[in-house]
Amino acid sequence: MFAVVQFPGSNDDRDMRFAMKSVLGARAELVWHREAELPADTRGVLLPGGFSYGDYLRCGAMAHGSPVMAAVRRFAEAGGPVLGTCNGFQILCESGLLPGALVRNHGLHFICEAVHLRVEHAHAPFTSRARVGQVLRIPIKHGEGAYVADPGELAGMEERGQILLRYCDAEGRPEAAANPNGTAANIAGITNAEGNVLGLMPHPEHAGAPLIGGTDGLAILGSLVDAVSEGGA
Repeated sequence: MFAVVQFPGSNDDRDMRFAMKSVLGARAELVWHREAELPADTRGVLLPGGFSYGDYLRCGAMAHGSPVMAAVRRFAEAGGPVLGTCNGFQILCESGLLPGALVRNHGLHFICEAVHLRVEHAHAPFTSRARVGQVLRIPIKHGEGAYVADPGELAGMEERGQILLRYCDAEGRPEAAANPNGTAANIAGITNAEGNVLGLMPHPEHAGAPLIGGTDGLAILGSLVDAVSEGGA
């Protein structure tokens, strides 16, 4: 079962549950942020996009103190897969489950558009349905999506294979013109060193059907379903 965590201000929680449950056929349930424990049969955790706590202080800064996040941390430290999209990525960084931080887009504008992403590594639990170098087209919608980390941290992440997705052009070239928000090294998604926690700014749950612009998001969400299924959930 996938636990889709709801915070005050989440607005992609039901979209994520729909993509997992109705499109991919996985069990997915909403879990309110005040819960101190995840459901006993949780095999994966999803932190959705939105504006948790109205983005006061910093995006994700208040959500990381919600009771459920202690349970999410325990789940992640035990090796369970955790996926945070957009605001969920921000919450993971604020919680220390991922390195670095997300800051204001360099143009200081909210961006809502489809972008191209290059898959840098193709493996479970998040990109096993993709191939290295594959270009995905997935929408973004954020005002604070520029990923930053100190140069030493970035170099270490590159060496350890933690940079999973990069913004690129339609041909897969990570050029400056393809960087929508000024993020470091065209980074769109990163994992922790262990590889079981992924944060990404694009919204795979909004790229799950041809009628809404394509199905490339299923390469990520479907990989997670496969990993959990193979793990016996």
